[in-house]
Amino acid sequence: MYFLDFTLTIIILGFSLILLGLGHLVGSIFVNTRESSYEKISSYECGFDAFSDSREPFDVKFYLIALLFIIFDVEVIFFFPYIMCMRDVFLNGFYTIMVFTIILMIGFGYEWRKGCMDWD
Repeated sequence: MYFLDFTLTIIILGFSLILLGLGHLVGSIFVNTRESSYEKISSYECGFDAFSDSREPFDVKFYLIALLFIIFDVEVIFFFPYIMCMRDVFLNGFYTIMVFTIILMIGFGYEWRKGCMDWD
């Protein structure tokens, strides 16, 4: 039994090292790191330039959108298990999920009041 574990560990480590070495080799052949173009150093889906002054102001709406995503993502993650075991945790679970929903709605109201839903 221990021999099988040891053998699988060696195979996995060997395969991982081969893949890492192959990725490094292919990357060094096909990618020229000496020449950087504007496309390589430009920002990607973040909304502001990555290589600018750190004290430069930027729109807070990015944080508000992230907060909105977290509100709805967490809501879905916690509602699904509650629905699956609703019969087992009848009143106690109901009150708990209502408190949870109220907290999420407070966060949603904050987003709405700050104008995150308005796209200017």
